[in-house]
Amino acid sequence: MISRSLTRAKPPCPVCLGPSRSTFNLLPIRAPPTSSQPFRGSILRVLTTSQCLLRRPRASHLERPRLHHVSNSATFGSSTQGKQEDKQGDKQEDKQEDKQGDKQEGKQEGKKPATAQKDPLAVDDKSVHEQRKADWAIMRQMAHYLWPKGPGSMDTKLRVSIAVALLIGAKVLNVQVPFYFKSIVDAMNVDIGATGGTAAAIAGSMVLAYGATRIGATVFQELRNAVFASVAQKAIRKVACDVFDHLLRLDLNFHLTKQTGGLTRAIDRGTKGISFLLTSMVFHIVPTALEIGMVCGILTWQYGVNFAAITLVTMSAYTAFTIWTTAWRTKFRRQANAADNKASTVAVDSLINYEAVKYFNNEKFEVARYNKALLDYEKSSIKIATSLSLLNSGQNIIFSSALTGMMYLAANGVAEGSLTVGDLVMVNQLVFQLSVPLNFLGTVYRELRQSLLDMETLFNLQKVNVTIKEAPDAKPLLLPQGGHIKFENVTFGYVKERPILRDLTLTIPAGKKVAIVGPSGCGKSTILRLLFRYYDVESGRILIDDQDVRNVNLDSLRESIGVVPQDTPLFNDTVGHNIRYGKLSAPESQVVAAAQRARIHDIISSWPHGYNTKVGERGMMISGGEKQRLAVSRLLLKDPPLLFFDEATSALDTHTEQALMQNINSILREKSRTSVFVAHRLRTIYDADLIIVLREGRVAEQGTHKDLIDRGGLYSELWSGESLNLKSFVMLNHRMLTPSTAQETWFSSDGTEKEGAADDDAKLVQVKAEPKRSQT
Repeated sequence: MISRSLTRAKPPCPVCLGPSRSTFNLLPIRAPPTSSQPFRGSILRVLTTSQCLLRRPRASHLERPRLHHVSNSATFGSSTQGKQEDKQGDKQEDKQEDKQGDKQEGKQEGKKPATAQKDPLAVDDKSVHEQRKADWAIMRQMAHYLWPKGPGSMDTKLRVSIAVALLIGAKVLNVQVPFYFKSIVDAMNVDIGATGGTAAAIAGSMVLAYGATRIGATVFQELRNAVFASVAQKAIRKVACDVFDHLLRLDLNFHLTKQTGGLTRAIDRGTKGISFLLTSMVFHIVPTALEIGMVCGILTWQYGVNFAAITLVTMSAYTAFTIWTTAWRTKFRRQANAADNKASTVAVDSLINYEAVKYFNNEKFEVARYNKALLDYEKSSIKIATSLSLLNSGQNIIFSSALTGMMYLAANGVAEGSLTVGDLVMVNQLVFQLSVPLNFLGTVYRELRQSLLDMETLFNLQKVNVTIKEAPDAKPLLLPQGGHIKFENVTFGYVKERPILRDLTLTIPAGKKVAIVGPSGCGKSTILRLLFRYYDVESGRILIDDQDVRNVNLDSLRESIGVVPQDTPLFNDTVGHNIRYGKLSAPESQVVAAAQRARIHDIISSWPHGYNTKVGERGMMISGGEKQRLAVSRLLLKDPPLLFFDEATSALDTHTEQALMQNINSILREKSRTSVFVAHRLRTIYDADLIIVLREGRVAEQGTHKDLIDRGGLYSELWSGESLNLKSFVMLNHRMLTPSTAQETWFSSDGTEKEGAADDDAKLVQVKAEPKRSQT
């Protein structure tokens, strides 16, 4: 066992020719059986390169999460002191980059900033005029669902027409009720004993008419609701589908920056408000105004201008107070909606990450977060409730004052003999009948405002621009050359001030297996996102068989590309459904064949429910390796001409990985598919036809594995670092094994396995040992 601490003056970095750090601390290692000196030089070369790689520009926040498996050459082989130096160096570099970024931003202040799209879920306090304008825009948009155009619209129009006719009939019958009641009272206001009549004879027909009128009004109203229900539900379904379709067409950046819990909650509230808004537009606002007009006309015609004047003053005061108070209460409703979105986001986030909560015993912390969000909702809800009490009290005061004034005028008329007792009762009935639509109108307006606020977010989502659009003359993608991919002078960054790709030019030959490697943050996964047109390049162009991806049909482009992502997305459904998602029309036999090629059929068959086994939300009920193999199965079932593997085997054990790669390689040879492998574990791609090495968004070098190793550049350093990392780890634990039980397997620079000692260029791939504890 040899323990070394090596110190050197600052040698030039073999990769970037810049200064490297001065001190290198090595963990104790067991020297190879031949010579330690060549191995020592390899260590120094790898560690120097590792320090160089740490000086790369930081990736944007969108690039980093997808590339968290950093190349091992930058981390292993150093002691605690070395790690601390790296951290301090990184902090200094970060500060310098931030300062430089601030300076650049300061220089660009005079330029016109890029316009960012407004967050549709954000709380935005609007003026009364702006809010009213937004409300009318929503109502105009919803009117199209009440009276649609185009084929299949006759059924909706017919239902709306019948519902309106039933509504008018119900209102006319409603207004007749006080007249019959007046006639009954006047007819019965006699000495029945003196006349010798009976109640049935005197007022029987009017009583029957009174009952029939009330029953008729109720029946018409319920028939109206039944006829119109289909219209409202169709509108809800259509709006919800339109919003969902729009969300799926939005670019990736929108979904990466939005929280799912708040988004789904906003959509749920908005769709619930659609039914109330449509019903209010047809049955509440205009009909209530019609009923108020009819009552005012009857009072004026029957009892004079004084009654009509009181009615008009009451209507004006009631309406003005309701509108003003409701507009004031709107901000409380908006605050409650925002707090509700936040609470839903916190709850969904915690439940999705249930295992992480348990791992760190943070249940109390998550409950506290949820409670804080609910406290905000509670405060807003209390304001809503108290302001509602004020609104109801004011409405009742206005109406009760009007009722008192009218009853005084009617009683005075009875005393003077100009009115009968029946007139007094009729005035009371008409005023009360007026109170029903008035109170209802107040409630409707209040709920209508709430529905419009809930729907505002829903329609704001539809206003979010789709940044990735097809060209007007877009044509289907054709692959006469089999998928020859070119990146020509491509520059791109998720944040313009920090580009990921810098004037990148590379070629991926058709029908070849190509690997893209490099340090984390150099843009490997970004290449796939640009090719898939999640984003568009800032400059340059991307060609597939000499066709610019911006000029081809999006569906045809994405149908031609198959992806196995590093983080496998699975639906909360069966295993069979998740595999068949690659080709929804595939029969069961093709699904099974794809699973067999991905080396997961035997595992699925061992489960009690086989291909009907539920995988859980995001596939949490199966292992990471099983998830990756399901993703490979899905890709094999889709069978596209262009294949991309983004760390597709990172969660697999070595044996399964080798078997799966053999199957994939046989498919690639059989069908001559263009395939791209993004990898950090270089031993999975050493047999690629072409290896492209990226650094800082540019091609540092390219060639075959042997060419790149002989060249001694960045790839050689990464390869050496990967071998060194594994060797250091094994040798540290080798002290616990007896020498006779360890068998070392090495990987030479030409990719062949060797056992026993390693020469200067030998690279360790795997050490097989039978764990037998030593007695010392």
